[in-house]
Parts: sequence; structure tokens; C-alpha cells
Amino acid sequence: MDGDQMANVGAETLNPEPSLRGRGERGGTSAPRPKLVRWFVIVGLLLAVLLGGLYQFNRFRTQAIANFFAHNKPPPAQISAAEVAVQTLPRSAPGVGSLAAVHQVTINPEVAGRVTNISFQPGAMVKTGDPLVQLNDAPDRGDLASYQAQAQLAQISLQRSTSLRKNDFASQETVDQNKSQLAQMAAMIQKTQAIIAQKLIRAPFSGQLGVRQIDLGQYLTAGAPIVTLTDLSTLYVNFTLASHLRPQISVGQQVNVTADAFPGRVFTAKITTIEPQVSADTRTMQVQATMSNPDNALLPGMFVSAAVVLPPRPDTMVVPETAVEYTLYGDSVYLVKNDGKDAAGHPVLRAVRTPVKTGTRWDGKVAILDGLKPGERVVAAGQVKLQSGVQVAVTGSPAPPPPAHPTLH
Repeated sequence: MDGDQMANVGAETLNPEPSLRGRGERGGTSAPRPKLVRWFVIVGLLLAVLLGGLYQFNRFRTQAIANFFAHNKPPPAQISAAEVAVQTLPRSAPGVGSLAAVHQVTINPEVAGRVTNISFQPGAMVKTGDPLVQLNDAPDRGDLASYQAQAQLAQISLQRSTSLRKNDFASQETVDQNKSQLAQMAAMIQKTQAIIAQKLIRAPFSGQLGVRQIDLGQYLTAGAPIVTLTDLSTLYVNFTLASHLRPQISVGQQVNVTADAFPGRVFTAKITTIEPQVSADTRTMQVQATMSNPDNALLPGMFVSAAVVLPPRPDTMVVPETAVEYTLYGDSVYLVKNDGKDAAGHPVLRAVRTPVKTGTRWDGKVAILDGLKPGERVVAAGQVKLQSGVQVAVTGSPAPPPPAHPTLH
């Protein structure tokens, strides 16, 4: 190795970088760094463009939706309106009760005996005094004949002793004894005739018989049930009212009676009795009214609603019952108000929820005690699609009909 070669080897040992760089130029394993950085820059720019586009699209969509709803107003809600009217308010004091017959009994025998004849048909109409049942009275008729014979003998003895007494052939004591015997026989005859009459059971009043509860040949004890007899022409209406209504209730007032068996039909009665005591438990008073039942439609024992007619209240504001919304927070209506005119000159109507104080309900109407004025218009139908302040359009549709069974509350 000459001197030049040795100098080169020494230089390479002291400075290895040229050797490494020369090895890289000859195909080493390290990748060029500028190319990797360039790829990162390109991906970053693409992501920035994509995110920016999404942001601009979202912003544009939100603005477009806002502009759409700002310029797209819904059409006015279609409603039916009714005017607040002024009427005379009928008033009543409602109560509940039941019906009872003025004349209703269960026919019973006063004495015991065997049934020998039944003269009625179940459910038949009978009149006062009509025979119903005959009990065996043969022994009593035998006793009657015996007493009548004894009375005849006592009458003859009395006549004879009286004649003898006139001529002093008989004492006054004998005459008195004969009189006593005749009186005793007359009493026995009367008693036996009463027993015979008791064994022929008759209808005590006119009415309709019920179900027969005996059979021919049956032995009846005193008081055994035979059949019911009911006079349906006149009924009692027994009902209760709150005690604070006492100053407004008096005998002779009209009572409107309704029964579930006859929906829509109103029967008329009049108060005949007011119980002079108030129940300490319920603070209510018993009232009894009497009513005629010419067609025998109502029956004793039926549950009824009774409303005592009170003096009416004039000049009361009234709206349809469908116009009032009843909630836990109070009653309210939608008041139709004029909110100026639109660009075409047409009036703009809006429905505003207004609290009201309601009173009596009757015949599909409600009395308004406070919250409205006569002549104002309220929404009678279509409240389900309304909110306070929404624009409405009044249609020509009539208000809903009243309930099928109008009542007075």
C-alpha cells in the first residue's frame, strides 16, 4: 500500500459521513423525507376542504329551513263559532231518590184455614172488594146456624117470660135472664159472621196483583203471604236534598223526575211532604213528592233523579256546552278576536284562550257567570287543533248538537 492509499484510509476513518452518504447514493434503505411530508400536506388539505364543505352545507341548510318556516305560514284553522247569548236561566235543585207506591200491600189472611177457592189470576187488575181467596168456613157456618137457633129459642123464651111477667106469673129475674141469653146469642152470631167474612179475602183497594204465592188446598197460617197488590196510578218520589236548600223548597213546588228506564222523558210531580228534621250524618233532608202515573210506566222501587224547579234567573250569558274546556286548572273558552286586516283587506281573526266561570248546564248549553261579554264570539267546535293566538277562519258549519239526553245540573 503506497502512501496515497494510506492517507485515504485515514481520512475515511476520521470522517465517516462521506462514506454513509456514498452508501446511500449506492442504494441504501432510508426513504427520502420530502416525499412523505408532501403526502401529509395533501391529505390535510383534502380533509380541510371536506370539513369546510360540510360546515357550509350545514349552515346553508339551517338557513334555508329557517327561511322556509319564516315565509311559509300555515292556513287559518277552520272552526265553528257561536255568539254569547243572553237568556233566562232555568234553575233547579237536583237530588236522587226512588219511587214508592201510595197504596201497596201484601195480601195476608187474618185467620188460619185451608184454601178452598182462588178467585184471581196473577197480574190481573182488581177493584176494591173483589174476592180473591176463600178459606174453609164450613165449621164456622155450622156454628152460625147453631147460634141462630139458640137465638131464636132465646127470643121465644123472652117473649113468654115477658107475657107472664105482666100477669105476675113470672119474676123479673127470669125476664132479665132471657134478655141476657138473647144478647149473648146475638153476639155469638156477630162474631161467627165476622170469622166467616175474614175467611173470604177481598181486595182492600183497586190495583194490580202480583205473583201468586199460594196453591189450592194449601193450609195458610194467619199472616201468610198470598199475593201483592199495588196501585200504580199514583206514586211517591222520595229523594234527598242538601239542607242549605231548605229556604228555597216548599210544599207544592214542581219536581221534574227522570228515570234511566225512559231516557229523554220527564215526569212531573209536586212536593207534598218535607221532613222536619235534617240528618245529622249527611246534613240532608228528606223530601217526598207525589206524581200521577197514568200509563203505569214507572214502578215502585225504581231509581230516579228528581230536580225541584226553582225560580229562573233572567239575563244570563249562555254559550254552547261544546265551547267550554274543563281542566284541572279551571274552565276556559277560545274567544274569537279581530286582529286587524291582512294585505288583501280581509279581517284577521285569532282564537285567544280566555278563562271563564261556568254555572248551570242544561239542554246542551252552559251559563257563563264571568269572563265573557254578550255578543262576543267563542269557538264552538275545532278546539282540538287550536293554540292561544293562532289565526282562525270561521266556517258556516253549525255548532255540534246538544247531548241526546238533556239534563239540568
